[in-house]
Amino acid sequence: MRGALVRSAAVAAAVAGGLAPSLPAQSDDASRLVGALLGDTPMVRDLQALTDGIGGRPTGSPANFRAFDWALERFREAGVDARKEPFRMPGLWLERSARATVRGKDVTFTARVVALPFSTGTRAAGLTAPLVDAGKGTDADYAALGPKAKGAFVLIETEDLLDLDGLFREYTEAGHIERRAVGAGAAGLVYMSSRPGNTLARHNASLGLANRHPMMMMERDAAARALRLLRGGTPLTLTAMLDIQSGPAYQAHNVIGEIRGSARPDEIVVIGAHLDSWDLGTGALDNGANSVMVIDIARQIRRLALKPARTIRFALWNGEEQNLNGSFGYTLAHAAELDRHVMASSYDIGTGRITGFFTGGRAEIVPVLGRALAPVAGLGPFTHLNIPLVGTDNYDFMMQGIPNLVANQESANYGPNYHARSDEFGRADLRQLRLNAAIAAATTWGFATLDRSLPRQSARQLDSLVRNTDLADQMKSFNVYDAWVAGKRGLRP
Repeated sequence: MRGALVRSAAVAAAVAGGLAPSLPAQSDDASRLVGALLGDTPMVRDLQALTDGIGGRPTGSPANFRAFDWALERFREAGVDARKEPFRMPGLWLERSARATVRGKDVTFTARVVALPFSTGTRAAGLTAPLVDAGKGTDADYAALGPKAKGAFVLIETEDLLDLDGLFREYTEAGHIERRAVGAGAAGLVYMSSRPGNTLARHNASLGLANRHPMMMMERDAAARALRLLRGGTPLTLTAMLDIQSGPAYQAHNVIGEIRGSARPDEIVVIGAHLDSWDLGTGALDNGANSVMVIDIARQIRRLALKPARTIRFALWNGEEQNLNGSFGYTLAHAAELDRHVMASSYDIGTGRITGFFTGGRAEIVPVLGRALAPVAGLGPFTHLNIPLVGTDNYDFMMQGIPNLVANQESANYGPNYHARSDEFGRADLRQLRLNAAIAAATTWGFATLDRSLPRQSARQLDSLVRNTDLADQMKSFNVYDAWVAGKRGLRP
């Protein structure tokens, strides 16, 4: 215990001193790894190359293909065995362009819009329909609209998105809002952007590829102007021109780096982050920062010639933004060895400080995690939330019964920049990214070297988790519940 406290104090001192690379040498491998990651590594340069050089990376786009080739090269340059692994994307969706014009008696204005992922396109001349005020999109709002919603674009007023709580609320409410719009016979749906400063952003249409309606987000001031006109009694129409590239199922790739275990090589610890992004900004917070962190942890383990007992796989997932398809594809391709997966972790909340982990409703993970985090206790305190979480690449590991972790992070500036034009390199907290890398490295190394391993849960245990938590509601919000019920995704009793 005393040794752990001394190491923690040394880490804290290095942090207070500005991440000095001269962190005192420690006797154990975890502390050496932590010290290396707090020093001057290529991680920040990688992030700038990825974001400024390649840019936004929607799955299926030319930039996405370049990004995964770039990541493969980074692993190999570091001496890490790495490969591209194929998986199936169920369909292609990319926006080419989006425009909208609002018209009424004696008023016409252009409104900046972006299509929601999985929105349908329109014909070249656009789709013109009445624009109606649907309030916040509640049952009462649609009831008040009555037949006016049928054949119209319904405009949804939103709250300012300030933090992660607001982001989770937005995702939860969107599915209900969109299903009500479809049920009311709306021609399409328009969200007022919840982002500050007229910033545009995307969130997936909740029905995914099954969606058959044009859906978009409109800059906040233009949407507010339209609502004031409507509420003042001025009828309006909206002409939307959405040019969408769509197509059938196709093959995409994850990149998997691997450092083979020295004592128990058949047992596998996964650390992952998704490299794909949307394309309004350059995907620095979501999720380039964590992707280059994963690369750098592998790089430093190899540079220091450290030998984990278990095999560590460093996963850069693709297709995450479009229904978590890359990590799902991994669980299909590696089905025969899932019993030997000891832990899978995911990092996907920008560069806010890691405050602990979501442990997936498995209390037995918490003490193991505590031991793994001992070398970086000075970067805490850490508070773990023992609840299941849907929304990133832990999901399919969780639904296969594999112990899984998701880093819980302070919101910092993640929420307002999420999927937004403002998600750029300059928004990343580079100092905190290094601290997070130390925490992620200690966690990964701990699970790769600690004696204790955790069993895979059974289908019945997973069914109990779904029934006794809010997991089912989360799965519905992210459009993955039906596939689980049908036995197409995850374990079923």
